[in-house]
Amino acid sequence: MMTNIPPRSLSHVTDWVFDLDNTLYPRECNLFAQIDLRISNYVVEVTQLPFAEARALQKSYYREYGTTLNGLMHRHEVDPDHFLNTVHAIDYSPVSSHPDLVAAIRDLPGRKFILTNGDVGHARSVLKRLGDTDGLFEDIFDIRAMSYRPKPLPEAYKAFFAAHGIDAKRAAMFDDLEKNLLVPHQTGMSTVQVVAGADFTHDQVEAWELERTGGEHVHHVTADLAGFLRKLP
Repeated sequence: MMTNIPPRSLSHVTDWVFDLDNTLYPRECNLFAQIDLRISNYVVEVTQLPFAEARALQKSYYREYGTTLNGLMHRHEVDPDHFLNTVHAIDYSPVSSHPDLVAAIRDLPGRKFILTNGDVGHARSVLKRLGDTDGLFEDIFDIRAMSYRPKPLPEAYKAFFAAHGIDAKRAAMFDDLEKNLLVPHQTGMSTVQVVAGADFTHDQVEAWELERTGGEHVHHVTADLAGFLRKLP
């Protein structure tokens, strides 16, 4: 992998790659909190552990395997389709229409993609809430397309690059989690961490999920994705 830090300017970028959850909508709307709770209950059903122990196991899998699903597949042989359909049976109304963000993404020069550890159905439900996103993204590259090998694993990015002929040195990755920006940085992508407001707290969100270490793999940080995109030259 390349280790050179790409230019901090994004004027060279021709492929724009966006995470979905807590990136294309603000973490503060707590949509993912619904999914998180459904995942906890799913782990309870699979393991028959008390809720607190199941939740601790869920977060352990999340950190070790990239997603709880990946951990459950390795340790408990769960059916991924059943898992994804169950945990995404949520209320999407907390995601507000955001025409400014949609317009800002549409105005970017080049191709736009979603790279998500969720699935296509979930992504489409979010996009419907954001506004007129028809034709906005070249592709939604989801957990199934990754063969269930999720970000931050190198295999996830490698599969995405190969599928769409991505030149990492001319691409930018937007994600809310620092750990998901390490491989993009190493491959030569420009990276942008999309964060919650400084005073955001939630009892379902662990400190590491909000981490901002200032590491060299994070080239830009913003709490306002639409505003950030609008300010690009």
